Amino acid sequence: MKYKFFPVIFSFFIALLGNAKQSSGQRPLPRIAIAGIAIESSTFSPAHTDEAAFHAQYGKELLTRYPFLTTDSPLLKRAIWIPTLAGHALPGGAVTREAYESLVNKTLDSLKKHLPFDGLFFDIHGAMSVMGLDDPEGDFIVRIRKVVGAKTIISTSMDLHGNVSWRLAVNTDLITCYRMAPHEDAMQTKERAVKNLLERIESGKGKPLYKAYIPIPILLPGEKTSTRIEPGKSIYAAVAPAAAQDGIVDAAIWIGYAWADEPRNHAVVMVTGDDQEKVKKAAEQLAKKFWDLRNDFVFVAPTGTLEEALTKALASKVHPYFISDSGDNPTAGGAGDVTWTLTEILKNPIFKKGDGPSLIYASIPGPDLVKKAIEAGVGQAVDGYAGATVDARFAPPVHLSGKVQSIVHGDKDAEVEVVVKVGAVYVIVTQKRKPYHKEIDFTRLGLKPRKADIVVVKIGYLEPELYAMRADWLLALTPGGVDQNIEKLPYKRIDRPMFPLDKNMKNPDLSAKLVPLSDDLK
Repeated sequence: MKYKFFPVIFSFFIALLGNAKQSSGQRPLPRIAIAGIAIESSTFSPAHTDEAAFHAQYGKELLTRYPFLTTDSPLLKRAIWIPTLAGHALPGGAVTREAYESLVNKTLDSLKKHLPFDGLFFDIHGAMSVMGLDDPEGDFIVRIRKVVGAKTIISTSMDLHGNVSWRLAVNTDLITCYRMAPHEDAMQTKERAVKNLLERIESGKGKPLYKAYIPIPILLPGEKTSTRIEPGKSIYAAVAPAAAQDGIVDAAIWIGYAWADEPRNHAVVMVTGDDQEKVKKAAEQLAKKFWDLRNDFVFVAPTGTLEEALTKALASKVHPYFISDSGDNPTAGGAGDVTWTLTEILKNPIFKKGDGPSLIYASIPGPDLVKKAIEAGVGQAVDGYAGATVDARFAPPVHLSGKVQSIVHGDKDAEVEVVVKVGAVYVIVTQKRKPYHKEIDFTRLGLKPRKADIVVVKIGYLEPELYAMRADWLLALTPGGVDQNIEKLPYKRIDRPMFPLDKNMKNPDLSAKLVPLSDDLK
């Protein structure tokens, strides 16, 4: 459906919702807009992200993104919802300016058509990079404010790997982020942002009186800050109790995003509420705990070179042995087509024979090879190249000569997936890049990851289903746009000093700064 038809359908939908009236004598339902575009994008990757990658949804269909706003949901009945545009792209390279402006302007156009609003749910990630533009989420919310005005209460939901600039903090009224990494609480966080918004509107309290903001000069990869292990576990365990205090609406800690080179990229603590002293004290306690434990952060799994990982995997008595090909992790912003790891695996003599230790490799984009595999058919030989069309800095396209095991069409991200067996290695080749983080991602291709000797995945920390499948695991420190060795990345624009890049830095000022209320915006 083309965008020009959305206003008609959208107006009809809003009219239907507008018929939902509260009983006589009660105030009318609040009008709440929904908007947001989300991506985690690396400036150290040569990849670029276009508009199509966001799979933007408009109007009524946008509500399907949120299980807590389904037809029979109590939350749905508490407001007149005006969904405008929301899009979520796979992590990748910087977004083109053209794509960003198109998505933002479509959002603003929809907001203008449906004014006024009592509230707005701003659903973002916080680590979007846009070519030629710093702090895109800050830019986006400023442009939204100019449309909806200062009176509209904006509640922002974010990934804990996002970045909170001062500009974003000023223009939002309520703000929260995930408290778990991996992000098993993603939908609960979005629901909390909506509930906070509704409660402030319904109670008549309006915007919280105080927003405490503390930038913390720490920049660490997510693989060192997982809440599965210490110190991330106890740092984040302190967030919910802090938020539950009387006089506080919410509390949040952002790790920040390590693979983009912007001044806003660093950790942040924010606490919102009506009790000034409690808000400031809670923020300072959370920030101090984070800073005091900075030297305790370690990788969530044992690490090593790829050679060390393969040696341990082959010697292991338990299977499947998972290896994270972490440097080109598409769930963190890697291009997803770096061939270095797969090239090294295929060089290893132990995998050259079909009866060798079985290894599944997920995955490598190779549209030309996919086309050849489709033409050849399942069970037939295929020969061609894959990968390194976007990021060829570490290895050229990899040569694959083997037998087609399966062909599957219709995946939202990959579009077409092909399994090619090369010796003892089952290589998943995709039309477009795709992260593999669920068991069904493998089984739908006819693969049996639980029975494989080794499973190599382009990922950092293992997502919950992969983590549940592994018998053992090692995080391989491989090259790519999201290299785990951030100390060797060519940062030029982040604020310095920054831990762990600057080893002997002085203790920073971690006193809470009160953010101006959006009511004060001119």
